[in-house]
Amino acid sequence: MQELLTRVTWGVAMALLANAAAADDTFRCGNRLIEPGMTRSEVLSLCGEPTSKSVETHDVRSGNRVVGKTEVQRWTYESYSTTRVLVFDQDTLKAIE
Repeated sequence: MQELLTRVTWGVAMALLANAAAADDTFRCGNRLIEPGMTRSEVLSLCGEPTSKSVETHDVRSGNRVVGKTEVQRWTYESYSTTRVLVFDQDTLKAIE
């Protein structure tokens, strides 16, 4: 019985950790959930204009060779309780920081 209780406790703890990790990959605008894979226009229509934007150009590499360039945009949304930075590569949301 003690072994079963230990397994259940570990299972619950792991599920809570997984939920906490998943929560970092999403951002809520009102009642809509923003997540990686969305386009800039989708985010803009759901969240409105960000507080600030920055644009960076990064090299695209294949091994040691530069084979192109990509545009990375960082959109910052600030609210009373939190600040989120949305990172877009080209037109696609890649990360939420």
